[in-house]
Amino acid sequence: MHALRRLLEWSALKGAALLAIGIFAGLLIPPLAAAFRDVITPTVFILMTLVLLRVDPAQVLAYLKRPVLVLALLVWLLAVCPLLAWAVVQAMGLDGPLGAALVIMATGCAATSSPAFARLVGLDGEISFVVAVVSTLLVPFTAPPLALGLLGIDLAISIQGLMLRLALVVGLPLLLSVAIRRWMGPRRLAEWGKAVDGAVVLMVVFYGFGVMDGMMAKLLAEPAFVLGGTALAFAGAFALNAATAIAFTPYGQRVALSAGLLSGNRNMALYLAVLPAATDSRILLFFAMCQFPLFLSPFLLKPIYRRLIAWQGA
Repeated sequence: MHALRRLLEWSALKGAALLAIGIFAGLLIPPLAAAFRDVITPTVFILMTLVLLRVDPAQVLAYLKRPVLVLALLVWLLAVCPLLAWAVVQAMGLDGPLGAALVIMATGCAATSSPAFARLVGLDGEISFVVAVVSTLLVPFTAPPLALGLLGIDLAISIQGLMLRLALVVGLPLLLSVAIRRWMGPRRLAEWGKAVDGAVVLMVVFYGFGVMDGMMAKLLAEPAFVLGGTALAFAGAFALNAATAIAFTPYGQRVALSAGLLSGNRNMALYLAVLPAATDSRILLFFAMCQFPLFLSPFLLKPIYRRLIAWQGA
C-alpha cells in the first residue's frame, strides 16, 4: 500500500509530462490505443469519481460569493455558446459531421482540469473551480435538449437516452465520491490527497491512450481531414475563449480571461463515454482531436495571459 501511494504521489508531481505522454503515445503507438479504446467509459467513470472525491461540497458553497457572476457564466457556457457556435456554423455553411461536432463541443461542460489550468497561468482558480463543478452537474440536463432537440443534430440516440447516460456518468460518480468521502473521513482523505491527484493523472493518461485509437490510421488515410479537423478544434476552442473573455470584460480582466479559459476548454470525455457506437465516427474523431487544444492551449496562451495581466496592473 505504501509503494502504491508513493507511485500515485509521483504521478501527481509528474502530471504535465504524463498527460503529454498519454496523448502522443496513444497517437504514435496504435496497438496501445486500441488496447485502451474499450475501457474509455469505465476510465471516465473512475476519473469522475476521483475528481469529485477531491471536491468538498461545503467548499463549493463557500465559493459561491458571487452568485450572479456564477449564474451568468453557467448560462453563457451551457446555453449561449452552443447557439453562437450553431449560428457561426450555419453562416459558414459548415455542414456535415465537423460542423455538428463543433456545435456539440460548445454544449459541453467546462473541463474538470480548468481550475488547475487557471492557477497554472495566473488566472482566477476559485471561480473556475465553482463553474467547472456546477457545469458538470448541469450538463446532462442542458446539452441533450440543445444538441438533439433545438439544433437537430443526429447522434443516433434520443434526447432522453443521452440525458440518462450523461446523468449516470455524472451522478453515480458523485454518489460514490460522497460515500467514499464519508468512509475515509477528512483526515485520511487529506493524507491521501496527493495520491488521489496522482490517480486522476493516471486515469487521464489511460483515457488519452484510448481516445487516440484510429487517429494514426485516419491521419495516414485522410491527412487533410485530420489536420483540418484538428485546426478546426483549435479554432473553435480559441474562438469560444475569445468571445467569452470579451463578453465578461465588465467583470474585470482576470475574471474575463478565466471565463474564456473555461469556455475554450470543454470536457469531451463525457460524450466519448456515453455516445453509442452508431454515432458518426467523424464526430467521435473530432472529439478526440479536441484533446490537443485542451491540453496545449493553456500553455500556448500563458504568455498572452501574463502580458495582459501585467498590462492591466501597469
